[in-house]
Amino acid sequence: MHGADKMIISVASGKGGTGKTTVAVSLASSIENSQIIDCDVEEPNVHIFLNPEIKEEIEVKTTVPEVNKDKCNFCGYCSSICAYNALSVFKLDSSGDVLVFHQLCHGCEGCILLCPEKALKPVQRPIGLIKRGTAKGIEFIEGRLNIGEVLSPRVIESAKKYLKPEKLSIVDAPPGTSCPAVAAMKGSDFCILVTEPTPFGLHDLELAYEVTKVLGITCGVVINKSDQDSSIEDFCEANKISILMKIPFSKQIAEAYSKGISFVEGMPEFKERFRSLFEKIQRIIR
Repeated sequence: MHGADKMIISVASGKGGTGKTTVAVSLASSIENSQIIDCDVEEPNVHIFLNPEIKEEIEVKTTVPEVNKDKCNFCGYCSSICAYNALSVFKLDSSGDVLVFHQLCHGCEGCILLCPEKALKPVQRPIGLIKRGTAKGIEFIEGRLNIGEVLSPRVIESAKKYLKPEKLSIVDAPPGTSCPAVAAMKGSDFCILVTEPTPFGLHDLELAYEVTKVLGITCGVVINKSDQDSSIEDFCEANKISILMKIPFSKQIAEAYSKGISFVEGMPEFKERFRSLFEKIQRIIR
């Protein structure tokens, strides 16, 4: 099958540098009617391989409080309820001050809702950007967090709003197992875990696998640079995880990568292997 209907596949890894983005781009390039969503918002690089034509840019904003000091009596209640220490209140004899640390604010609006004097109002502050376009027949969506910001999950969630249920949606998740990776993987029908056969690769695969279990997402493994030790295969066998593909350690693949070429472009014979990988995923889900 070369097309897909209503499926979201996230591509994740417990650590960076395993070839996660390469696998995501190669899969999207091998299946018709696909879209790719780059949710590695702190360092998006899918565009390097696809060179998309960008047709739309949408600013991502979050809500932060703005203080009306004419109404504020500097009681400090807003500061006391903020779980992220985004407000500090200083009370002097007849006046005071309120400091709002925008980068710490998570936009919950609790301080605005609960201020006894109604002295706080919501204002919007930009934290990132969504880019939409097309490349080689693939619909392209990229989330990009502004430099100095910390709310990666907010930008990831905004990017995922552009998922189209009629397409095969490939979500390139951030590496690791922290909040951004969880936000990207959440809601997937299946998760491809990309790893490499090293002690570090195995350790981080174990962590990523635990995340998929907590989220209730079925997963399979792609082993990159696979012609090394067999510890990954032993782990997959012990936990009944399907090994979807093994990618050999290859100078040709490395050269294509260094030139910003996905290896299904540089090595077209892999396109059929990625189609087979997708068919394996469909069988596992069924």
